[in-house]
Amino acid sequence: MPRQKGFSLIELLIVVAIILVIAGIAIPNLLRPRMAANESSAVGSLRAINSAETMYAVTYQANGFAATLAALGPPSGGGSNASSTNAILLDGVLGCATQPCSKSGYRFSITGGTPMSGVVYTYSSNADPITPDQTGKRHFYSDPSGVIRYNGSVTASSTDTALQ
Repeated sequence: MPRQKGFSLIELLIVVAIILVIAGIAIPNLLRPRMAANESSAVGSLRAINSAETMYAVTYQANGFAATLAALGPPSGGGSNASSTNAILLDGVLGCATQPCSKSGYRFSITGGTPMSGVVYTYSSNADPITPDQTGKRHFYSDPSGVIRYNGSVTASSTDTALQ
């Protein structure tokens, strides 16, 4: 009886198992650089928010700091006239109409301080990963001091470690 050419089912299953083991090792290593890039983008975005807040406070002194990202962004219907409700200091991604605003695997939000005589003297901004341990590991925080702080497991606050 002539011998048939080709691979047996066992040989094919062994090859598939080896490929799955290699993929299981490689995929987490491919996610790490993406998470690092997302975290770098989040820190850069918080710096942009801090700069926009400073510009807003200087331009609209009667208001103080902006209490929402929408106030720092463009008008929702388009247009090029800046105002205290849409200062056009951030792009439409970071300055979206409804918080939190998503960018590069992170959600961004601003909380304005309690107004005193109609002026907001403080704010806090946060960047949290959309999917922790997949889009980013660290949570970031900043305020008018401009110092960016981080926490590895929960939403960051003013008491967390400063970013070096």
